[in-house]
Amino acid sequence: MKTELLYGKKGISVEVPDHSFIIEPKNLPKLPNHEEAIRQALRNPIGAPPLKESVKSTDTVAIVISDITRPTPNHILVPLLIEELNHVPLENFVIINGTGTHRDQTREEFVQMLGEWVVENIRIVNNQCHNKESLVNVGKSRFGCDVYLNKEYVEADFRIVTGFIEPHFFAGFSGGPKGIMPGVAGLETIMTFHNARMIGDPLATWGNMINNPVQDMTREINGMCKPDFMLNVTLNREKEITAIFAGELYAAHDKGCAFVKEHTMIHCDERFDVVIASNSGYPLDQNLYQAVKGMSASHKIVKEGGAIIIASECSDGLPDHGNYSKIFEMANTPQELLDIINNPEFKMFDQWQVQKQAVIQVWADVYVYSKLTNEQVEGAMLKPTHNIEQTIEELKGKYGKDMTVAVLPLGPLSIPYVEESELVEL
Repeated sequence: MKTELLYGKKGISVEVPDHSFIIEPKNLPKLPNHEEAIRQALRNPIGAPPLKESVKSTDTVAIVISDITRPTPNHILVPLLIEELNHVPLENFVIINGTGTHRDQTREEFVQMLGEWVVENIRIVNNQCHNKESLVNVGKSRFGCDVYLNKEYVEADFRIVTGFIEPHFFAGFSGGPKGIMPGVAGLETIMTFHNARMIGDPLATWGNMINNPVQDMTREINGMCKPDFMLNVTLNREKEITAIFAGELYAAHDKGCAFVKEHTMIHCDERFDVVIASNSGYPLDQNLYQAVKGMSASHKIVKEGGAIIIASECSDGLPDHGNYSKIFEMANTPQELLDIINNPEFKMFDQWQVQKQAVIQVWADVYVYSKLTNEQVEGAMLKPTHNIEQTIEELKGKYGKDMTVAVLPLGPLSIPYVEESELVEL
């Protein structure tokens, strides 16, 4: 049978065995009038007074957005925030692009993300985690590091964080406080946030918010310089807005996470020999670094010794920031990589993503369908495939004619699990 995988901007059609188990979240309809729904959410927020009443005309206002690797509809959210705060002069606004450790965005990319009017009329800055002059120390985390956040964010009179909520492979759920930490944090703080102990904790996983050290740290740091208001949305397969969560940071985010969990966490009776997954298409599948998320979702339900086939366009390559590809040159096997990374003395930018990937590779083979060269894929200890159907046929020789197959057409937008014990109530 044919199934459509989210891939790049257009998607791809793949022939999979008729008995394949297709795993998708409930495809919720888009809001019929999302602009009016957002206005109402700003005027009737969760656990907070109406936005307009909270901001003085003389205030400087920082709006934190997620970067280009996320499908947050910033071109909708940001203009509506500015419209709602029309008593504040435009020169009092600054938009801070929450890059975390990712690269800066160009002007053309900001136009794509925010629209021409916003780029022409509002000052926009990229968070630069390496640039200490653009950061300020706001305290010390109980997780063992100084906390550096973007200076313009900290010094603003009123702070707003935007984003969208989906399951996250080590923070439990995205959105909310993650917009600030790691979105507008400094490198020293992010390195602790992503160290081997934090990432390797079994509670740092999809859909879990209880005693998850990654989520605990991001909330602790948000408390040191808390956003005054949160505006997050949820999205369907077509990247259309399905729900809005606005108001006090923790109350609104918790409500959004509960909503997402109800619609995206899917129980499976057993693990599968082969799992075929997308990386939810553009913009998340722009590079191999981000493709680890689709691999991780598949890891939840693939048998030990099984195979994952991940379809991720990787139009931007490996990516072009950090040490992701360099770390793979330090070892010959995924297990050797884990041994290196788990050494407390080892600290290297991007180690967290390699750590997550290596754990998956120790468990199962991973095939990558992408625009990457064979050399690029093999350099990350992965197996290239240029024909998913052919690879499926070849795997039948390994797993037999009764090979079990699961398909995640939306990739990490749907999170399957086998054991109930893997989930902790919000």
